[in-house]
Amino acid sequence: MKSVRRTKVAIESATLGRTASTHSLRSANGDEAGGGGGGGGGGGDDWLPPKVLLKPPGQLQLTEAELNEELTRILNANNPHAPQNIARFNHRERVFKASPNVDHLVVHFEFDGYLSYKNVDDSAGGAAVRREESVMAPAGAPAAAESGAGEREAGVPAAGGDAAPDAGEEKAKEEEEKKPKGPLRNQFNFSERASQTTNNPYRERWTNTEPPPQRTFSDTVNQWSIFDAYIEDQLQKEKAKAKAPAGGAGAKGAKDEDKQNILPTETHAEDVYYKNTDLRRALIIIERMANQNTFDEIAQDYKYYEDASDELTPSKGSLLPLWKFLCEKEKRKQVTALCWNSKFSDFFTVGYGSYDFSNQGPGMIAGFTLKNPSYPEFLYVTDSGVMSLDFHPQHHSMIAVGLYDGSVAVYSMQEKSDGPLFKSAPKAGKHTDPVWQVCWQKDDLDGNANFFSISTDGRVTQWTLLKTELNHTDVIKLRLEMKGPQGPGELDAAIDDGQLFSLAGGSCFDFHKNLDHLFVVGTEEGKIFKCSKEYNNQYLLSFEGHQMSVYAVRYNHFHHSIFISASADWSVKLWDHDEAKPIMSFDLNSSVGDIAWAPYSSTVFAAATADGKVCVFDLAENKYEPISEQQVVRKAKLTHIAFNPFEPVLLVGDDKGQVISLKLSPNLRKKSKEDDEATKLRNIILIAKGQSPTD
Repeated sequence: MKSVRRTKVAIESATLGRTASTHSLRSANGDEAGGGGGGGGGGGDDWLPPKVLLKPPGQLQLTEAELNEELTRILNANNPHAPQNIARFNHRERVFKASPNVDHLVVHFEFDGYLSYKNVDDSAGGAAVRREESVMAPAGAPAAAESGAGEREAGVPAAGGDAAPDAGEEKAKEEEEKKPKGPLRNQFNFSERASQTTNNPYRERWTNTEPPPQRTFSDTVNQWSIFDAYIEDQLQKEKAKAKAPAGGAGAKGAKDEDKQNILPTETHAEDVYYKNTDLRRALIIIERMANQNTFDEIAQDYKYYEDASDELTPSKGSLLPLWKFLCEKEKRKQVTALCWNSKFSDFFTVGYGSYDFSNQGPGMIAGFTLKNPSYPEFLYVTDSGVMSLDFHPQHHSMIAVGLYDGSVAVYSMQEKSDGPLFKSAPKAGKHTDPVWQVCWQKDDLDGNANFFSISTDGRVTQWTLLKTELNHTDVIKLRLEMKGPQGPGELDAAIDDGQLFSLAGGSCFDFHKNLDHLFVVGTEEGKIFKCSKEYNNQYLLSFEGHQMSVYAVRYNHFHHSIFISASADWSVKLWDHDEAKPIMSFDLNSSVGDIAWAPYSSTVFAAATADGKVCVFDLAENKYEPISEQQVVRKAKLTHIAFNPFEPVLLVGDDKGQVISLKLSPNLRKKSKEDDEATKLRNIILIAKGQSPTD
């Protein structure tokens, strides 16, 4: 509390110099008057001007009561300049909240020093003796000791006792000499010396020791090389553990001291750290963040870059290369299958195998994401090469796989095991040739998932997933159409089922988008057949046009009676499944490995060729030439191609085990309403047939 009292302030009329001069003049006149005979009396000061009090024009006029009033001021510890509206993010509730705790402490000066008492004697034993006396002795003990000592020095014996012998006096003198001569500590204000002395800062290591030897080296390190180093270290530890002498705590020849110094060898495996799902998720997020920083420029192009040349040439387009996906473990393998996930727009799987039939080995299934291009999310190793795979449209974690040895398998990404959930056995309908394509279909009437497979053994087989087994049913056996006898000694027209060369080698198939029972099949002989699940002994229609093996057939997403085919005879043909002759044909000057319809337009499709080119056609712009023809790889053959169902991204795989993602320019991804897309393609087909288009 502080009281302030107002007082009157009087300002005199003259300054300090003027007052001094007036007093000096006045004293002079008085002396002269006195020296002249003491005449005049008190009339000597009449000639001086009267005193006038001068006040400033703005002076406050206060009454006596106002001047005597006490004004109270309260001083507190709050800092008036401290902010009162600080908001901090609450991670638990995920909102911003005002912080009530504000630091009002303001440090104007701070200095760290070493303090000690001024009268402290640091001689050996002195501090300890004084500490004992100050703590243990009572309040009157020092005075009593001093008084007793004085009496002994004066030769007066202690009260109530006889004179001590000479030996006792000498001993008392020795003890008196050992006592400290300095002042004792105050027992009521005592503190340990260690508690009032700050700890000295630690000395840095390199000021007391010689620097360690240094050597500069460099090497290229990536994720899988680090993983291989850990695996090698684990193998070495296992070998050392196997060579170590076996025995318990009582083994002969081992001392107890040596046993205590032996550290247990720990085996570190990747699965040990991945058992904790939260830790695994955190590691995946950190890995994706690191890769996002590494590939930041490509991510910016993927999100925002648009080719400005599309405005200059509206009928042409371009493909922008983005990320490359490569699995180092399978450099010698070829990309034999590509499939996007039907739910997650950034996730796809790649099948690794070999089209070289003389060089076969184990295959692999790798799951990649656009968020982490450096390494696959998961790996499944198969006993035989992977020839085809397909994601389930509803159960997004299930993958159907066709293998080179003729078996089919079903994998689930939700399972922790690396093995398949289902796999066909040799005695349970396994194909005898490679499975070139698998495709999921709608669940049957009992609610069981099922998929179809095709192989060069001439069988189109339906596989049903039961609780404990994989059941199969042959839908149709593909047979060649044989001609009748030409003369004596030639083959008979009636060819038995088991006769040689009667079966056609199926290489690809695709189901109608609306009619589940209808599908078209491509063969190695260049034939295309229209088949139905309801007829297993005959074809509904045969299409003739290709001269070599048909690698892919695809139905259009908007016009359901139109499909397209790609062949090794360098051509791509457009078909109506009700007509035996092709509507359009495109020559690409190289073997066409795969084709794919764009999911956003009925007139756009892309083809991958063996000379490393990607050709994108838009029938609404040009019916004869591709609007984009771009060299993607050199000295490699493109094997598969796939459109992303959500984003303008195209994937292509080659025979070197590499997958490249490409971004479509604006001219390549033009789209309109779904009804308009179907009408647009229908009018193009009618014009190609020589008919007038409909409205």
